[in-house]
Amino acid sequence: MSCEQLKKRALKCNLVENAEFVGQYAFPTLRKTVSIPKIAVPFDCIGKTTNRNQWIHFYIDDYKFERIWNNLDKYVQTFKKFCGIIGPDFSVYTDMPLAQQIWNLYRNRAISHYLQENDVDVIPNIQWGTEDSYSYCFDGIPTGGTVAISTNGCINDRLDRYYFQKGLEKMLEVINPSTVVNYSYMPHDIFDNYKTSNIKFICLDNYNDIVRGRCCSNG
Repeated sequence: MSCEQLKKRALKCNLVENAEFVGQYAFPTLRKTVSIPKIAVPFDCIGKTTNRNQWIHFYIDDYKFERIWNNLDKYVQTFKKFCGIIGPDFSVYTDMPLAQQIWNLYRNRAISHYLQENDVDVIPNIQWGTEDSYSYCFDGIPTGGTVAISTNGCINDRLDRYYFQKGLEKMLEVINPSTVVNYSYMPHDIFDNYKTSNIKFICLDNYNDIVRGRCCSNG
């Protein structure tokens, strides 16, 4: 393998071949999907389930799915056995260095793009930080289709809740999705404002609640 090939391999350039890039940080663009999942299993549990009629999500600790970035080809055929995936949820904490937030959003787009190119149905996963992130965090996300978000671990205190609410409002304005899939709880004070909108909101059960026999709560 040549030096140039080694560089491209290390940078995962193959993930964004044939991609169109947008925005100040050149995020690859994703294709729209209108698929709506009914149930999803976390990536780290896919080896424990025989039910392939569900989606795969990454709303888990980053270290549990970091390996897909390092060796994505190893998992493509496994992902194809399921209905599809919700794009990877590399952490974008408001107190993280800006460069790391941008890098994690880029990896979200790059992996999602590559899987779409390999015929995996991908629901774009949208993440944001503070208001400063709005100039780039929605880049590459198609308008008018299904997108995914998660309240899981994102609304634990007043400040996090504020940033989540403000980001959700901005996302709906910029992306104008047909359907928003939220993984885990949908508190009334955040989501009731959108009951009369034309956007469909879907609550996707938290996997831990499914295991415990509990339903998705909107409270």
